[in-house]
Amino acid sequence: MIQYKPVFYTLLSAVVLYLIHNLVFFLAGNLKIENPTHSLEVLYSFFTICSIFIIMLLIKVSQKSFDNVGMVFLIATSIKMVVCYFVLQPILNISNENIKIEKMNFFMMFILFLAIETVITIRILNNKQ
Repeated sequence: MIQYKPVFYTLLSAVVLYLIHNLVFFLAGNLKIENPTHSLEVLYSFFTICSIFIIMLLIKVSQKSFDNVGMVFLIATSIKMVVCYFVLQPILNISNENIKIEKMNFFMMFILFLAIETVITIRILNNKQ
């Protein structure tokens, strides 16, 4: 059970980030996105599910073949990046002022979840030493 602690940390981080993100939108009323292509809830769910999948995959790989954890992380992150491109495609095709905020949201969430995955991967790699 202790091996799945990173999954709990990922869920906790996602919930905290979501609450902070909503608070920022609430406090800064001029950042309101009208008719978003993807709602915050959908994006956070997507990134959380992807991150949990990657972390669970890394945990399984570290148990079977520890030497391949780094390579699996790079491959899984690359696949996630390709999937994110296809999710982002409708946003990239629209050009108006509102979309800039939506693009920034998407890329900010991508980077935050990538940072969470990277930190957890580093912890997994450091635990075996």
